[in-house]
Amino acid sequence: MLLHEFRPGRLVAGVSVLGAAVVCAGDAGGLWRAPWFVAIPAVVGGLCLGGVVGMIDGTVRRRRRSRGAERPRTDPA
Repeated sequence: MLLHEFRPGRLVAGVSVLGAAVVCAGDAGGLWRAPWFVAIPAVVGGLCLGGVVGMIDGTVRRRRRSRGAERPRTDPA
């Protein structure tokens, strides 16, 4: 039972922000050294990629919806 629609663009954006947070947390915890400006391209790039994935997903959903409306439905009963 789905509680909501799956949105892959939001998933990609969330994973990129989570990845940037892990890099910053690892730097703050002393596990590795990462320059401060690493998070900016990671977040911006992930958001842009998430937007592109969201646009592709919206186009696919729109085409599936319109293709399903054009087909005549046959009742098997």
